[in-house]
Amino acid sequence: MSSLLLLCLMVCGGIAVATQPSINGRLAQKTGVLESSCISFTVGALALLAVVLLSGRNGLRGIADASWWELTGGLLGAFFVTMTIIVVPRIGTTAAMAAVIASQLVTGLILDHYGFLGFRHIPIDARRVFGVLLLLAGASLVFRR
Repeated sequence: MSSLLLLCLMVCGGIAVATQPSINGRLAQKTGVLESSCISFTVGALALLAVVLLSGRNGLRGIADASWWELTGGLLGAFFVTMTIIVVPRIGTTAAMAAVIASQLVTGLILDHYGFLGFRHIPIDARRVFGVLLLLAGASLVFRR
């Protein structure tokens, strides 16, 4: 895949991540916070299951070879979705996403630097730190005081 296509996919992912908490928050007004999170994950899991089954790749067999910690992504996703359902109605989507992006950047910098989870090692350097600091400064500007 080209870098441009990958960038476009991530932009679409960003739009989805920014929109999802508001949708889930509206659902939570009707069902409750945990219920909304559960419904969100159930709908997503069913959609993904359909895609997996229709793709014919049968990659689900590989789950037997996965380590326990490789299965925690769903728990982390459930935690994230539930936290956004709680936070977005109180501080707004922009502030919540700014906090998410800021924490993702700092965490990503650390994960890259140490090559954590077996991914490529990308050392921390002054340019990357400066870029993250600029983004953190921008994120701090969107918080209401």
